[in-house]
Amino acid sequence: MEQEVMVKLTELLAQFQVEPGQVSGDATFEALGLDSLDVVELSVKIEDAYGIDIEESDLKDVQTVGDAVRVVVGKAGARA
Repeated sequence: MEQEVMVKLTELLAQFQVEPGQVSGDATFEALGLDSLDVVELSVKIEDAYGIDIEESDLKDVQTVGDAVRVVVGKAGARA
């Protein structure tokens, strides 16, 4: 499931002008050019894509794409 989430996040990040080649598990959102508002907007897009709720407290420790993948897998997996 992590690979599927990574592919979807890559698609969503393209909406923020992030090239697919820039996206990796250890890429920080800051390095990808996203500010805190962009990260919040991205989290809303992720919520819509997966039908999950991402709390503000969940975002505190999300610094990289890999962190976001783990949050999504954890929440989406809990719903399955």
